[in-house]
Amino acid sequence: MDLMGRDSILQLRDMLQAAEPQDDSSDEELTSHQPMAKMGPADVGPKKKAEKSALPPTAPKPPTKDIWDEEEVATGAEYEDVLDPRPQPEYDVVFKQAVTSEDMFLQMGNKNLSSASCEDMVVKIKLPGHKSSEVELDVTDKFLDCRTPKYKLGLHLPHPVDSKNGRAQWVQDQEMLVVTLRMVRDLDFINF
Repeated sequence: MDLMGRDSILQLRDMLQAAEPQDDSSDEELTSHQPMAKMGPADVGPKKKAEKSALPPTAPKPPTKDIWDEEEVATGAEYEDVLDPRPQPEYDVVFKQAVTSEDMFLQMGNKNLSSASCEDMVVKIKLPGHKSSEVELDVTDKFLDCRTPKYKLGLHLPHPVDSKNGRAQWVQDQEMLVVTLRMVRDLDFINF
């Protein structure tokens, strides 16, 4: 049950070629009138930008056995442990700003009620049944890691902070760790 034999296909090809207008136009004219006529798989997608030869060549990186570049690894990924059964403690992130009488009563400064006017970020971590000596705290610019024998907290911070100049305080009667971190933002010179 062959619908079309070889001869039928060849005749159909000849008929379609005869139906096309035969003129001696060049390929450039064909592509200007029919842009899809000369398109191939490499033409799909955005065009690659030509590299500038004026830039000095960069030194090749020394070969390493690293699987990922440093930029590809999410900040704090080294602290995430899926197999660790310790629960996450209760915590709260609060923004804090220094308000003077000029800001409050005279409204002479640029401060407002939004978090954009806040200078510090305060992370309050409740650790019931612990002492300050049992708490391990590690803070980077974008990640806070707090571990105790019963709890584990890996917190991606909402804003970059100055990790070198932070403060941590243990509140004994509430069994709470209070970490105060100075936020570092690009447009702070406008807000303050």
